[in-house]
Order: sequence, then C-alpha cells, then structure tokens
Amino acid sequence: MLKNKEDLTGNKQQGRATGDKVRQFFLPPFTIRFFIRIVLIALAAYLFFSYLFLPLRIKGNSMEPTFRSGEINFCWRLRYLFSKPKRQDVVVVRFAGNKVMLLKRVVALEGEVVEFRDGKLFVNERRMEEPYVRYPCNWTLSPRQVEEDCVYVVGDNRNMPIENHYFGQASLKRIMGGPLW
Repeated sequence: MLKNKEDLTGNKQQGRATGDKVRQFFLPPFTIRFFIRIVLIALAAYLFFSYLFLPLRIKGNSMEPTFRSGEINFCWRLRYLFSKPKRQDVVVVRFAGNKVMLLKRVVALEGEVVEFRDGKLFVNERRMEEPYVRYPCNWTLSPRQVEEDCVYVVGDNRNMPIENHYFGQASLKRIMGGPLW
C-alpha cells in the first residue's frame, strides 16, 4: 500500500538526490583533501603558464597581416629547446626583461649577410622570396653580417617606415620560443 503519491513517482526523492549532488559538486565540503587539490591545481597552472606557455597579447602592427594587434597567443617555450630557429620562423624575442617581448620573423641566420635594396630582402647577395609580406616598401639598408649565436629578425609589415620598426640581430639567448599558432 502506498503511503503518499510521492513514493509512486519518486520525483521528490530523485529531485532531492540530484540537487544534493549538484550542490556537492559546486560547493564541496572544505576538507584538507579539497584544499590540497586546489593548491596543486593552482601550482600546476602557474608553472604551465609561466614556463611552458607564456600568454602574449599582441600590440602594434609590425607583424600584420600574419598577426594583428589585439590578438591573444601563447609563446611555446620548448620550441627551440633542441634546435635553432630557421629562416622564416616567427619567434618571440625578449626585448626588455620578461615583460616586453617582440614577435618577429627570422630572415637571416648566423654568418649570413643581410641587406635591403629598394624594399627587397637579400641574404648573401640572393633575393629572398617573402610570401608573407603583402605591402611593398622602399627600405634600403646596407649589408651587414649576422654575428655568431644570433639571428636577424624583422616584422612582416614592411609598409611602415624603417624608422618606426624594431628589427636587427637578436641573440639566440633572447629568443623565448615561438607562437603557438
């Protein structure tokens, strides 16, 4: 014999059990075990985003159209752990301290001679094809040899006047990694 209608449908008991599970999921009891989990998750996130994937907010238009100002990206720190950057790689260069970093493209490697003639890039007297450069420029820069343990980096937006661009040799020690995408 049924004591009340709630026993027949089970809605009230099932609803209470589901509500308790939801409450327990979002507001678990604050035990030592729970606190240790939170600390370990926070520590793992800190280490992950401090040493492996550095968050980057792109400011400026020196890498347009490849990367636009205001975009968010991550610097993959292990990208050049066992290798050196290659020509046409996009790298993150530490400019001042660990807070200011530049996103630039490698155009010449150590020992090579780099120059710009009427907006065209020449490496070792050979004109380089640069499909990532969309807008013509009129840069002229005398030949210079890239020093040992350095690479020559330049932004993709060459339409800007040469005076408004940060570019040149970057020590391999200053290269933090490469953008994740």
